[in-house]
Amino acid sequence: MLLQLSAAFDLQQDVVPWLAERLSAEAAAPVTGQRAGLDPVENNYETLHVVNVERNGKVIYSCKDSKRNVFFGLYDLQTKKNEHLFTFEKDLQVVSCSVNREKTLLAVSFIQSAKERRNELQPASNCLTLLVEIHPVNNVKVLKAVDSCIWVQFLYPIDERNPFPESHLLLISEEKYIEQFHIQVFREDENRVLIRNSGHLPRDRVVEDFVWAQWDMSEQRLYYFVLKKSESILKCIQFYADENFNLIFEVPLEISFGDTGLMLVNFGCEDSQNREMLSKDLNLRVFTSHTGSLCVCYNKKSDAQEQVTYSVFYLHKGYSKTFAAEVGTLEYQSMKNITFLNLDYYVAVYLPGRFFHLLNTQHPDLMCHSLFLTGENEKMNLIPDGPLQSLSGALAWDWCSGKLFRVNFNQTSLLHFLQNSPLDYERLAVLHCVLAWGRNPKVLEVQIIQWIFENMWTCHAFDPIQEFLIASLYWKFCLDISNMDKLLPHSSLRSWNTEIPGVTSVAEEILLPLMKVQSFKGYWEKLNSNLECVKYAKPHLQYNNIVVRREWRNLISEEKKGKRRSTMYFRNILENAVKVISNLEAWTVEPRLALLFQEEDNQQRLLMGLMVSELKEHLLRNLPVQFIGKKKIEQLVLDYVSKMLDLLCQMLETSWRKHNLHSWVFHFDGCGSAGEFAVFHTMTQILDSVNRMCLPLPPGFHTLYMTLGVRCLPLHSLLRYIDDRVLLLTEKGVMKLLKDLDNTEKNEKLKFSIVARLPPFIMQKISQLWDHPVNSHIISRNYVKRLLQKHKRQSRNSTMDKSSFLIEFLPLNYLIEVLTELETARQALNPFEGCDSVDTKFVEEAALKQTTILLNL
Repeated sequence: MLLQLSAAFDLQQDVVPWLAERLSAEAAAPVTGQRAGLDPVENNYETLHVVNVERNGKVIYSCKDSKRNVFFGLYDLQTKKNEHLFTFEKDLQVVSCSVNREKTLLAVSFIQSAKERRNELQPASNCLTLLVEIHPVNNVKVLKAVDSCIWVQFLYPIDERNPFPESHLLLISEEKYIEQFHIQVFREDENRVLIRNSGHLPRDRVVEDFVWAQWDMSEQRLYYFVLKKSESILKCIQFYADENFNLIFEVPLEISFGDTGLMLVNFGCEDSQNREMLSKDLNLRVFTSHTGSLCVCYNKKSDAQEQVTYSVFYLHKGYSKTFAAEVGTLEYQSMKNITFLNLDYYVAVYLPGRFFHLLNTQHPDLMCHSLFLTGENEKMNLIPDGPLQSLSGALAWDWCSGKLFRVNFNQTSLLHFLQNSPLDYERLAVLHCVLAWGRNPKVLEVQIIQWIFENMWTCHAFDPIQEFLIASLYWKFCLDISNMDKLLPHSSLRSWNTEIPGVTSVAEEILLPLMKVQSFKGYWEKLNSNLECVKYAKPHLQYNNIVVRREWRNLISEEKKGKRRSTMYFRNILENAVKVISNLEAWTVEPRLALLFQEEDNQQRLLMGLMVSELKEHLLRNLPVQFIGKKKIEQLVLDYVSKMLDLLCQMLETSWRKHNLHSWVFHFDGCGSAGEFAVFHTMTQILDSVNRMCLPLPPGFHTLYMTLGVRCLPLHSLLRYIDDRVLLLTEKGVMKLLKDLDNTEKNEKLKFSIVARLPPFIMQKISQLWDHPVNSHIISRNYVKRLLQKHKRQSRNSTMDKSSFLIEFLPLNYLIEVLTELETARQALNPFEGCDSVDTKFVEEAALKQTTILLNL
């Protein structure tokens, strides 16, 4: 199972034992005064069911005893305790029930039984709504006595600083209006809480002429649809502790209600009796997340068919998608069982045994970031098989079994699926899901890295290293600060054109919600920010490394030419790199197996510092610094780049352990083992992935890579890697190579080939330290090359005294004559700083010595 349903409440386990114990206690006690519970006759609990789940995690349930008296109890999810609320000594069919936060008032609506309504002299109403004082049990006030059904719901203030002495109660009528009652109470004798002015309770008409409503108990919001001409308009009201209520937004949506009648969602738990009162031909849910997303999920029932069609309106993105899933032939009854579950960053849409779709609501633009499973697939099986009623706070109610579940992703199953799926679009979707919901990040990152190494060459539609780096950083850093998720990339992919078997989608633009208030707080501030970004977003809003790549190449080119910009500019960049490395070292607890961060690696430090500088400037330019703070943004940038390097280090560490290189010795002598060869190829893939995104590598990476290349590759392959600039020569690596290898013919050939390819800035240092004929040959060759490049040869007659040359070797004599003439005509700059002994005579001696070596003379 990809979803993990853990029972937070079970009627049979959490309530029945307590009721049985209570029955036994009451059977032995004398009956005096007001009844406190059930009749002391054995109860079969067939009538036991949940009627509501309140915001603070308290479950209200009801039960009838053998005399049909209705008992109301309360179970606290936090304390795991039951308590009795009230008992009606009459047979009632409960429609709805709610208790206020202080547990002093109970609101109940019920349908009277046929026996109660047979009164020829005084006809009784079909539905009664009562307000009961229960602390202690005292007065009962009739709020409504009508023939239509009424649902009740107490408001629970999110700000609970002053919850007493007023309660607010919503009454939802089947006649399509909603009222709010304001109930003031006072405390008498410190034990009795009574309603003040119970004869006249102030009330407001909140909504009129609505056709559908959904209650969000966690955030105290009311979503509802009204029909205006030919349009269906979704509206939302937010209830506050210190205010009355506000209409927050409205938006027209293409949803057909037809003659479905009144529809209510999450106003109590739906039992078999109440479900018959509400139309179920239309399946409609509104879901939000703390990141400011707002989705409307919609499924219209139709006759039996081979496709299930449903729509998701991504209101925070400005478009909708209509999905069609292939499920085979279905009966009408099966079509009713489609379930929508809110999972914060995701919405799950499933039909047991047929399909399971996990829609990424944070980034729904590419289908590969959502998981689509159809057909007979064990991964889509859920517990239970029936539909679940999605509640706020990652809770789901199964009215068939009487269980309340906490819904989470099953990380073990997700990782298993990631490891075994051969399909790229499934891998992408599951990878993002694991990173978004992963627990124990260090362990999770190691498991994903292991999967990457095993599937590095089997992913064709995306680069797993790139996607892991970008997605990990996104899900770790981009959701805590408003708008950060729009400024930093969430994926390495720009587009996805591959079809996904079993499902198709059609996208359409929709109108953005019209916000009806001026000031926003909390979730509404984030939603409004999302809407503003959709309205005014520009292509360059999301950060990329194009500027960093261009600037980095310019700096390297200038450095090779001996040019440098202002000292202050370089100092700031290098200080950024120092901060990143210090930040990363502070995270490191255990010593690293791979030899990293043991040298300067100026190029990587430049790239690191440039990325910090550009990313910081990008965020400061697009984030509200006055609210977030410049220091917080600077620290976030350092953490972002540090975490990137940390992930790259973890890749090397994991590869090191996988191939048993725990005690690997850093030297060039000898041939590489099979493990070293495998690590070298892993580093090649990491290098290629990182270079294409122009991301920095940990200092020391290239030296380590060079060492493994020398040990594992034949000379011609090694030189090809160097010439193609895949393998970069570093000062530390070359110095160690010259020191570790002796001067055998094979090693001298390797040394000559390596040194001949050194960049000038490294050659200047190596030439002074390596006293060898090969070195003299290279110095001479480079001296001649530089000298001839800087001077154009002019026509002349040779006037030199050839008798000065001791050996008659015409090609060499002619070259020496030209060089001497150039030196005489104008003083050539020495290409090797500090090597004053290099001149034409030095070149002549080096050439003759090298010739004798090659001819074995």
